[in-house]
Amino acid sequence: MTDAEMTGGRAMTDEELRELAAKQVALGEVRGAPAADPVNAPMIRHWLAAMGDTNPAYLEQGVAPPAMAQVWTMQGPRTQPGKERSPVDDLMAALNDSGYTGVVATNCEQTYHRYVRIGERLTPATRFSDLAGPKRTALGVGFFATWNVTWYSEDDEPVAEMLFRVLKFRPPETAKLPPYPLQPAINQDTAFFWEGVKRGELRIQSCADCGELRHPPGPLCPHCRSANRAHTVASGTGTLYSYVVHHHPPVPGRETPFVVGVVELPEGVRVVGNVVDCPVEEVEIGMPLRVTYRAMDDRLVLPMWAPEAS
Repeated sequence: MTDAEMTGGRAMTDEELRELAAKQVALGEVRGAPAADPVNAPMIRHWLAAMGDTNPAYLEQGVAPPAMAQVWTMQGPRTQPGKERSPVDDLMAALNDSGYTGVVATNCEQTYHRYVRIGERLTPATRFSDLAGPKRTALGVGFFATWNVTWYSEDDEPVAEMLFRVLKFRPPETAKLPPYPLQPAINQDTAFFWEGVKRGELRIQSCADCGELRHPPGPLCPHCRSANRAHTVASGTGTLYSYVVHHHPPVPGRETPFVVGVVELPEGVRVVGNVVDCPVEEVEIGMPLRVTYRAMDDRLVLPMWAPEAS
């Protein structure tokens, strides 16, 4: 029986949450099931196309891009009893039951030991490392949960590692609309974008020196390495370059299935957003889209994409 089953889904005190976290830390590294499929060329080819990476070296040398480490062992829908659980699952469930339903990723740091070769089958191992809080943040009072995942080859050699940290916070109860639990992390690099969204503008960061456009926003121009930044307002139209239909796992504040697309803008960059106002079965690559803005709660507006003719 898991800790979540023992508590019966009841709310836990902050001290009980810390005690549960200490138990998960004490478990150490917990191995998961080996990947369902070995590292393979078709998936690498799809990844490179979606990311716009034209480097031929990966497929020519029979290796995967290092950033694909998590792809090989991501779990699909599992509804059968006794599904595989990691040291993170019970703690996330307990935080939700205790009112900390909001979530935002704050850190993701990956370390690569070597390239993974086509034909290798990886096994993930998860180690919960820390629960800090409760702390007061701009989003609300919450806990910072940190865990590490290591991917091993069939020879038990670690090939990649990832540190992942999320803030699980208690949404404020004063909003007129139900608080949307997935809040973006806004910093000095991205504030201009979210200010534009509030004004109904799709802003794309540009280099103030060479004029190169870039998205997602960042501190340095990848073309000339300048730290001087500006932005341009995009036309708000685009075409669907790639997409996935999300069925599982459940996402707080969203009803499944929903479409997450990569939209290619005429300005020359690609952005990620939900495709709305269109039946899932009618979504297709190449369809013309126009940006639309949806209020998720009293504070958050998200840019989404609808068929241009709608």
